[in-house]
Amino acid sequence: MSYKLHRRDFIRNTSLAGLSLGIPFEKIQLFANQSTNKVRVGMIGVGLRGQEHVRIMAGREDVEIIAMADPDKGMMATSQSIIAKAGKNKAIEFTNGNYDYKNLLKREDIDAVIIATPWEWHIPQAIDAMSAGKIPGVEVCGAIHLQDCWDIVNKSEQTKIPVMMLENVCYRRDVMAVLNMVRKGMFGELLHLQGGYEHDLRGVKLNDGVTPYNSGVEFGAKGYSEAKWRTLHSVNRNGELYPTHGLGPAAVMIDVNRGNRLTKLSSIATKARGLHRYIVNHPKGGPNHPNAKVKFKLGDIVTTQIQTANQETIVLTHDTSSPRPYNLGFRVQGTNGIWQDNHAGEFNAGLIYFEDKSKPHTWENTEKYMKEYDHPLWLKYEHQAEGAGHGGMDWFVDNAFIECVKRKAPFPLDVYDLATWYAITPLSEKSIAEGGTLQNIPDFTKGKWQTRKPIFCVGEVDY
Repeated sequence: MSYKLHRRDFIRNTSLAGLSLGIPFEKIQLFANQSTNKVRVGMIGVGLRGQEHVRIMAGREDVEIIAMADPDKGMMATSQSIIAKAGKNKAIEFTNGNYDYKNLLKREDIDAVIIATPWEWHIPQAIDAMSAGKIPGVEVCGAIHLQDCWDIVNKSEQTKIPVMMLENVCYRRDVMAVLNMVRKGMFGELLHLQGGYEHDLRGVKLNDGVTPYNSGVEFGAKGYSEAKWRTLHSVNRNGELYPTHGLGPAAVMIDVNRGNRLTKLSSIATKARGLHRYIVNHPKGGPNHPNAKVKFKLGDIVTTQIQTANQETIVLTHDTSSPRPYNLGFRVQGTNGIWQDNHAGEFNAGLIYFEDKSKPHTWENTEKYMKEYDHPLWLKYEHQAEGAGHGGMDWFVDNAFIECVKRKAPFPLDVYDLATWYAITPLSEKSIAEGGTLQNIPDFTKGKWQTRKPIFCVGEVDY
């Protein structure tokens, strides 16, 4: 049985220049109206991931959802019900095939779009959005080709339209508390960071739609939601396919693209066993099931080592086909201490050690430090974020997008971050194919990283 990576089912993405180029926002002719008190949004992709963005946007008084594009009419209906529940007007629908989003982009009453589609669509749709004068907020993934990363940077620089990388984990509460500690110098000089995407997705990748998880052994045309498209990447590709959840927080802590940059990487992968084993052992599968004959290319565990210009190292781990509890596996290590995330995101869990505070050679629970150094942004907005996806961090990333558009302010995670983080995927594929060889990571800022200043939640910035 053969599957093509280019099958484009155009539904939900999983679990996120201009302003960022230093060009005055007021010179960018982006808005059909001149008022920025309310941002008029188009949603491109309203599957399970996109629906969380719909829910947050529908709940804001400063946002109007004008239109939504998605060929899956069932997902569209669910999204319309979310809008109706919030007491807002029904959005205009674009459901006539995979490319009907282009008609959404033709509308003159849309200022910005949120793109939450399958991975291969992100950069082409963001480029189309900029060509149409819309500001794109783009969900997480990795690039299909390295050239894609240059294409989105070049388009943003050409059009003077900014792009925001919607990496929600940068706003996770414990991650931001640790960022607060990093910026106060508590870890000393940073040396090494780790992160990744360690999440058992076998029941998502092989899903027949009966229940959300552990529901079957189908993917592609017979799959449900992500199983329609995400699993095809596991069939055809071997690399760090989902780098930004682990890399984003690390990059922010060491000022990547703003005084620092990623320089080289090397990746290796284990054998591919998990998805095949799941199919063979599942009650709906078995050794004679057609999908038991599929040869999956993606190694069960992919490890990527990254070097930086300022001589820190980063290790990323991609592990989505093994039986395991969820954990992003963060580690922040400096000359004076270390934090390790050994949990599923609970704010007061994990382990921490400071040479000048802790009992020698003894781990501490993070609870007292997380409370004392809880980031001011969370203290200010925790009630607004209650009930939002992924423990509230989805509200923060969407809030940053909308507030920056309203205020004509630089995006905290911009097109250079998107290109750099997305580039890890094709570079890791090339490294693995070449036996773990070192790959140069391009400087998408073209030297501007040396003078650009950190702006992610710096000082009084509240987004």
